[in-house]
Amino acid sequence: MSDLTSAGSAVGGAPVGGDGPTTEPSAGGKERSTSLWADARRQLLRDPIFVIAFLYIVVVGSMAAFPKLWTSQDPRACSTDRSRVSPSWEHPFGTDILGCDYYSHAIYGARPSMVIAVMATSGIVIFGGLLGLLAGYYGGWVDTIISRLMDIVLSLPFLLGAIVFLTVIKRQNIWTIALVLFALAWPTIARIIRGSVISSKDLDYVHAAKAVGARNSRLMFRHILPNAIAPMLVYATIVLGAFVAAEATLTFLGVGLQAPAQSWGTMISVHQVYFLEDPWLLLFPCGLLVGTVLSFILMGDALRDALDPKFR
Repeated sequence: MSDLTSAGSAVGGAPVGGDGPTTEPSAGGKERSTSLWADARRQLLRDPIFVIAFLYIVVVGSMAAFPKLWTSQDPRACSTDRSRVSPSWEHPFGTDILGCDYYSHAIYGARPSMVIAVMATSGIVIFGGLLGLLAGYYGGWVDTIISRLMDIVLSLPFLLGAIVFLTVIKRQNIWTIALVLFALAWPTIARIIRGSVISSKDLDYVHAAKAVGARNSRLMFRHILPNAIAPMLVYATIVLGAFVAAEATLTFLGVGLQAPAQSWGTMISVHQVYFLEDPWLLLFPCGLLVGTVLSFILMGDALRDALDPKFR
């Protein structure tokens, strides 16, 4: 959290959305963009860790969006005669206890995890970002009410709260899981945006825009919000991985997706008892899960370094 806050302060000190990017002559006589985002893009493209993590996420995303590009097998075409068959050329990941192709199950299992993560992250970015913007800009009683609401939600233990809510709802599907994750996670991003807005709203370019008659909505969304996007983007990237892991954790604990739903969490939950006999039944879904979560974290760290001038 301190890294994200420092990133927000650093970005907030240099206006991103005011008068647009500046330019300076290059060695060849051409002008090149020296804006924060242009410099960050160049740095990220030269960072092998970011590129590898990004490509891994692209692969997982294509598995979730277009699973038939990766396998022609039907994950529900099962035969008990081939139950728990070891990995082979015909079945690269082997088969599960029902005799289903485990590779196709892993491919199709990427979709629920990614959909839940994207839905929950989109929700906290929109809702939490808006509340944080309002609290930081207006202050006073608006800030007090929103801050107390954030404190109440943050006082709930994340994992325990998710388990309790999903148990009470008694409907474990993609929508309810995403809703619960969103409801418990939005205050963090609201606090990040609030801090960035507070550090940006008293800068000279904001006062100049206010002096020429800019409305509050224009000040917030045109001049202040662009400076808060950088730390929000860093946190959103990291929390995508956290939500993928949260879905698998809740499913493993029995309050997430339930079979016959296909996800990495269900694969781990159903086959945990076979680890000593057939370890590959756990290693394959765990490997995909860890790789996805790690890639999001590495991308977030790289974004933080690229968007914070202190790391250059």
